[in-house]
Amino acid sequence: MKYSGILRIGFKLLVNDKAKFSALLIGITFAVFLMVQMTSMFAGILNRAYSTVTNIGANIWIIDPAVNIPTSSIPLPDYLLDAVRSMDGVSYAVPLFIGGAQLKLNDGTNQSVSVIGLDDNSLFGRPELEQGNILDIYADNSFIVVDDTEFPKLENPKIGTTFELNDYRGVISGIAKVNANGLNGVPTLYTTYHRAIQYIPTTRFTISYVLVQAKNDAAIASIKKNVAKLGYVALTKDEFNQRIADFYIFQTGIGTNILLMTVISFIVGLSISGQTFYTFILENIDKFGALKAIGAKGRELVYMILFMATFTSLTGYGLGIGLVTMVISIARANVPNYAAMITFWNLGLAFGMVVLIAGISSYFGVRKVLKIEPFDIFRG
Repeated sequence: MKYSGILRIGFKLLVNDKAKFSALLIGITFAVFLMVQMTSMFAGILNRAYSTVTNIGANIWIIDPAVNIPTSSIPLPDYLLDAVRSMDGVSYAVPLFIGGAQLKLNDGTNQSVSVIGLDDNSLFGRPELEQGNILDIYADNSFIVVDDTEFPKLENPKIGTTFELNDYRGVISGIAKVNANGLNGVPTLYTTYHRAIQYIPTTRFTISYVLVQAKNDAAIASIKKNVAKLGYVALTKDEFNQRIADFYIFQTGIGTNILLMTVISFIVGLSISGQTFYTFILENIDKFGALKAIGAKGRELVYMILFMATFTSLTGYGLGIGLVTMVISIARANVPNYAAMITFWNLGLAFGMVVLIAGISSYFGVRKVLKIEPFDIFRG
């Protein structure tokens, strides 16, 4: 390699100064840790905010234009379901009910729950059962409970456990599992659509969402257009998730606070690593001058400094990712409601910021090294 010799010298200069090298690594490691930790928490929050869309699994959701998140639905008129079913390109369309209720448990305590009412005929969006038979949902007063992190709030019910919901008797007929836990911290019950609207007080309109399956992807555009003519919005699963993400990012304080903490983490890492790296260059300025005196070109010294900054930054990045992975794994194993999750986009964001830290740190070091003259070093 053309510059292997000069890079080897730079590596030795870097690691031989153990105090400065350790300070650089610690600064970048904790900056990466904080950046990834903050963005992982936000990713976990969004993943739980998507839970209803993920668990139901419909390809197209028809919603009121004012709806931003699945749990805050605005009832749709009954005629909309018939209109959608008659549209060209629609394979089938079913109603979905989502509402909140208060359960009275056997010990007399009250517990808030989310109730999802599935289409009576198709049970589209039904969860996978761990215990029980899905057909038992048609039995009198039957409900299916989701076994997730909120399950213990219902006193870990079993099949046959009874409760009271708005003066109606309810019976657990099945225990289900879902792909994603909810965000609101309440247990989830599934039942049939008509039982849900019977047990839970509603407005004149009772349909929370219309779930649509298009005959093919080409038909989605025409379905959206026809729904828009009726004054409503048809969104694909990904578009609905993006709408949810936009709500939490721009219309709540969650996105702003996470962004602020990420920027602070970046500034902390930049200030620590930048100052330490520049101090390292100053303390070794005589060595850079000596290298110039024996024939090292300015370009070679620039490569050497870039290598030192890049090596330190990438090492700190790896240590930071390892640290945050360990912390999240321990937290998720011991705190069931812990929502943080590492994704490719927050790893990429942290990597980009680490590269920026390395670039800015290198810039000041390069400027200083290129200005030195061997004569000044030996004269001193």
